[in-house]
Amino acid sequence: MKQLDILLAEKLLKVSAIKLQPYNPFTWASGWNSPIYTDNRITLSYPDIRSFIKVELCRQVLEHFPEANAVAGVATGAIAQGALVADTLGLPYVYVRSSPKDHGLENLIEGNLVPGQKVVVVEDLISTGGSSLKAVKAIRNAGCEVVGMVAMFSYGFPLAEQAFKDADVKLVTLSNYNAMLEAAVATNYISQSDLETLREWRKDPSIWSPTK
Repeated sequence: MKQLDILLAEKLLKVSAIKLQPYNPFTWASGWNSPIYTDNRITLSYPDIRSFIKVELCRQVLEHFPEANAVAGVATGAIAQGALVADTLGLPYVYVRSSPKDHGLENLIEGNLVPGQKVVVVEDLISTGGSSLKAVKAIRNAGCEVVGMVAMFSYGFPLAEQAFKDADVKLVTLSNYNAMLEAAVATNYISQSDLETLREWRKDPSIWSPTK
């Protein structure tokens, strides 16, 4: 039986939620050149994959954060999956905006959090960890305890791992960059020779540029 991280990576590659272009890189909003682009929202259009991810996220919550009594999704990518997880587990749900609304109540957190609640955060993608940990801070500022975070996929950047450690947030992910590379080679998405390029990018994506 395939490991969960490889199985999910195969599914993400199959529906182009993850795209790899080692020699024709994408440009991220940060300005980084990247051989990978991830948009896990695409999985919502595929009922089987959507359900698979929901079940596995719930499984991780129950195993690692059984004390959680509320769920928070991170806007925008994890709003839907967070709601699915909360509905399946029968828990209250909120989502955290990237910034407060510029009108009305100017909410940063949409929904009703009760101070003292133990919240598990659902995220779709962990990159540098900045936006994810900003949501954690908002929840803590609302008087709640963040018991941990579950995410679909992580690039596994050392700076993100350190950021989560510094913020004292336990992170559990369903899949990751290394598993994705293994799945991409096994399914002939990329060749063995592409691996070095993709591994080099992850070492320091801020200065990486493609070579061939």
